[in-house]
Amino acid sequence: MNETLFSTLGGAWQQIRAWQDDYNHHRPHSGLGNMTPAEFVAMKGLEMRAA
Repeated sequence: MNETLFSTLGGAWQQIRAWQDDYNHHRPHSGLGNMTPAEFVAMKGLEMRAA
């Protein structure tokens, strides 16, 4: 996103939301055991409820 030029503020928000959705729901992260952040939060939420 550093090299992206946005013509409007609305266009920028749309691109940012799309990037955020991809980052949190579709890209596994090695620091989270190769899970997406959404999967990690869901798993941790279940573990905390069981404790």
